[in-house]
Amino acid sequence: MLHFIRNTVPLRIVFKYNSMKKMILTVAAMLVTAATFACTNLIVGKKASVDGSVMCTYNCDGFGFASPLSYSPAGAHAANEMIQLRGWGPVAANRIIPQVSYTYGVVGLMNDKQVTIVETTWDGREELTNPEGYFDYFTLMDITLQRAATAREAITVIDHLVQEFGYNSTGENLTICDKNEAWIMEIIGKGKGNKGAVWVARRLPDDCITAWANLSRIRQFPVAKKMDKKLGYFVSDEGNTMYSAECITFAREKGFFSGKDEDFSWREAYCPIDFKAVRACDARVWSFFRHHYNTAEMDKYLPYINGQFDVCDALPLWIKPDAPLSVRDLMTDMRDHYEGTALDMTADVSAGPWASPYRNQPVTFKSSDGTDMFRERPIGCQQSGMTMVCQMRSFLPDEVGGVTYFNMDDATMVAYVPAYCSITRVPEPFRSENNSMQEFSTNSAFWMNNFVANMIYPRYSAMIGDLRDAQKELEDFYAEDQKKVEEQAAKLQHTALVEFLTKKTETYTDMMMKRWDKLAKLLIVKHNDQIMQASENGVITRGRRQSPAYAPTFIDAVKAQTGNRYVKVNEKAVDNRDPFR
Repeated sequence: MLHFIRNTVPLRIVFKYNSMKKMILTVAAMLVTAATFACTNLIVGKKASVDGSVMCTYNCDGFGFASPLSYSPAGAHAANEMIQLRGWGPVAANRIIPQVSYTYGVVGLMNDKQVTIVETTWDGREELTNPEGYFDYFTLMDITLQRAATAREAITVIDHLVQEFGYNSTGENLTICDKNEAWIMEIIGKGKGNKGAVWVARRLPDDCITAWANLSRIRQFPVAKKMDKKLGYFVSDEGNTMYSAECITFAREKGFFSGKDEDFSWREAYCPIDFKAVRACDARVWSFFRHHYNTAEMDKYLPYINGQFDVCDALPLWIKPDAPLSVRDLMTDMRDHYEGTALDMTADVSAGPWASPYRNQPVTFKSSDGTDMFRERPIGCQQSGMTMVCQMRSFLPDEVGGVTYFNMDDATMVAYVPAYCSITRVPEPFRSENNSMQEFSTNSAFWMNNFVANMIYPRYSAMIGDLRDAQKELEDFYAEDQKKVEEQAAKLQHTALVEFLTKKTETYTDMMMKRWDKLAKLLIVKHNDQIMQASENGVITRGRRQSPAYAPTFIDAVKAQTGNRYVKVNEKAVDNRDPFR
């Protein structure tokens, strides 16, 4: 009997058959590898949120792929069941590991116990990649979510899996959250011929926020006097820091570190920084912190963002925000393009006539005189395959407490749709079979979002207001409707509640698709031939057609380059009309 379980990246296919020994074959087939070095996690402790939620986010960025919403049902398993692993790394037919007696249901990257794992890749010392290891980072996350009921348990599961079966990815940031705690974990392999991995994990203080975006951020950490033999790794800092048995000794062995244990810096040992990495990655963290802390204080870290490491060589690992954050705050943060900062992408001539924060590829290029140049790399970028804001709430039942606000494509250009962690069906527009990269479909969330976004990118300032209206309309409704959902949830038993939440998720998704269809049709009519018609509440109204204004920076740049070529002669037209209208 063949069952398909739709997952995001990777796609999991489960084969069940009867024989002398029952086996479940799990194939983790990576849809694309383009997402490497292009993701962002923002993380909020429960006392740093407005309502006691633990929250984290994820943009999975990479050109040429769609990342549907995954689903894996919970289930009990026989003692002799095995799973075969095939991630996007090297494939080996004998990569088979034992199944556990029970696996939790997983929707996206959150399981039905509200445990969430998201990631960003930082590569680090590439010689520490071990192609013989069984686990790439995404397969590791996927299997761990099926097996862990808390964030701390997830760390233990990760350690046991990589030590027993090996790890084949490069350096990785793992954000591991549950309804009570948020942890940040960094992991890297030990090189060819060395099974296992080294890692360090730190608990985010409940009243703080942090972030990372493809760069190692953990440096010094509290060390323990002896290893916890039962766990097989070190625990220090009153249980708020954990690290692998060989975290420091392996760095010494490889020549990455010499000195006292208490002086050991994970980042300096396993991921030495340079300007390119800091500007492309930690600048995102800096901008996020700047949204929620004194801007003048955060601007003191600009020398670091500009590569002046002799002046400043790191951002704070975490900060206590000036005010608690909400889900809506994180949605806004995921749409950041450095607006209002020294790196503002809308404020120079490269933003073009419509003040666009988007830039074409490549990221690096040369000027005509051979100067090496680059473009900024903000959190909000056009190549996202999916985006999510995850909310975990200890004060609600798990079925309704865990919500992934999800959509496919650029966070700036989509409305976040609530998907509960207990649902048993993926809404049609988020299913893998409806999101082919080879064929446009109005049933595809990815393609409907891209259809709208790609109309707006070239004429950003003229058209983005229409999208923001639709975005706000939906997200306002979803936020208000959560109160009714939670009231109804309190009246239902598990089975009825799960079906209720599944239907709610499907209804929310259907609303989004219909609103985006309406938005697409409005944009093509309202902005036809690069002029603007008046509209109200998403409907064209009678009124004078207008030309959207050019960005002042662009006008000034054109004048500076062309001199008087486009300067109007100051004389009145014969028929008293402006011939340049």
